[in-house]
Amino acid sequence: MSELLIIILVAPLVACLGIAAGLPAKKTALTVTLFNALASLLVAAKFHIGATGYQFVSSIPAMSLGNYFETNLKFGVDGLSLLLLLLTTIVSLAAVAVTPADTRRPREFFILLLLIVSGALGAFLSVDLFFLYVFHEVALIPTFILVGVWGNQDRKFAAIQMTIYLTVGSMVLLAGLLGFYFSLPVTARSFDLELIHETLTVTPLATSAQGWIFLLLLGGFGILAALCPLHTWAPAGDAAAPTPVAMLHAGVLKKVGIYGLLRLAVPFLPAGVHQYVDLFLVLILLNIIYIGLVTVWQKDLGFMLGYSSVAHMGVLFLGIASMNVLGLAGTVVLMLAHGFDIALLFALNGEIRRRAGSTRFAGLGGLAQRLPRLAFLFIIGGLASLGMPGLANFAGEIQVFFGAWDQFPWWVTFLAVWGIVLGAVYILRAVRNIFFGEMSPSAAVAPMKDLTPWAQRWPFILLAAALLVIGFYPRLALQFVQPVINGWLGL
Repeated sequence: MSELLIIILVAPLVACLGIAAGLPAKKTALTVTLFNALASLLVAAKFHIGATGYQFVSSIPAMSLGNYFETNLKFGVDGLSLLLLLLTTIVSLAAVAVTPADTRRPREFFILLLLIVSGALGAFLSVDLFFLYVFHEVALIPTFILVGVWGNQDRKFAAIQMTIYLTVGSMVLLAGLLGFYFSLPVTARSFDLELIHETLTVTPLATSAQGWIFLLLLGGFGILAALCPLHTWAPAGDAAAPTPVAMLHAGVLKKVGIYGLLRLAVPFLPAGVHQYVDLFLVLILLNIIYIGLVTVWQKDLGFMLGYSSVAHMGVLFLGIASMNVLGLAGTVVLMLAHGFDIALLFALNGEIRRRAGSTRFAGLGGLAQRLPRLAFLFIIGGLASLGMPGLANFAGEIQVFFGAWDQFPWWVTFLAVWGIVLGAVYILRAVRNIFFGEMSPSAAVAPMKDLTPWAQRWPFILLAAALLVIGFYPRLALQFVQPVINGWLGL
């Protein structure tokens, strides 16, 4: 299985070479993402449930600077990274499948898109912190290019804003990772997560060191995951991005920030989290309440989805702040749920733009009469987003809220739950204005075709099915991650 993980990681890069050499761009990208999705399911089937450590580990010596610095290309999966591997491969398959056939310069487009996929896979599969950071940076560079060159209206401003914010976030994160590295005992300094776990199990970091390291990591990972107030790049970037890029960025890449805090702050910096939990909670509630209110007032579906994604990040951060089994398990389930859900909604947003020529609410209306299948799929994604029981988001959110109730004063959870109310307002408003409002004159005369052929529908059905499966049976995800969380809290 360790060889299969390497193949999953390398396959998109090989496809890039094939496309550059002349292979059909979309067909090659679709083939490799389908292979990766099936291969990741095989890895999940062979995974030993109940183990807390990494499985299927492989390591290649990569870099050494005497006694000062040593790092390896080391890959493996535990329950957490396995779930994010599944998320990445399934969303990337859907993103490639919904890419329009008339995309300009398809060869360059699909090469850059596959580089995003490879970077995300590398970040989640890395057992070495240095390469976790490097692979995430690999994913960001083609993201900037795709938004700036192939994006929608205001793409240049959005790309520049994304570049500035995420570069600053990456620099802060690098400072935090280096601070963490140099705070380890001199004889045990390593970026290897397995070795770090062994070291800090015996000799935890000093409380004072945990505090300032956590602040740096919160700043770096927080910017990458759109923690308020350094979030403004995310809605504009996702709204301007081409549809498959928005699906991958909002559905997968933002999760690297949450993943990093789960991987480092929870097991190794618990005193730092507790030391700054009040500041953390203020920022979290701003994400949930303030951004929720901003989302309500949006007049464009793309921006509404972008802001709603930022608001949902607040609930994920709340689960981390709770530092208990319920909250952390809920965060992981919600990471999966939000990834599938926002990818589905951004994919449908792209289909609406292609058919109606606009995603502004004022120029839409009554589309359910002409696009009933599209409307049905959007309603499923919308109901998942607002936390409808039976869909995956509810399964994660209810655990996060119970975890927060157990850890914090009652009013924290009370305010956080208002995010669901605001979510219901903006989702139902969007559904009413787009699908059940009065049809606008321009939309009434525009030629539109529903998602009729199976080749058009299956990517959306795949994402909707994932929401239903996890919603009805969250244990499917929890059985992988709960042993990992128990191991963290045991530290």
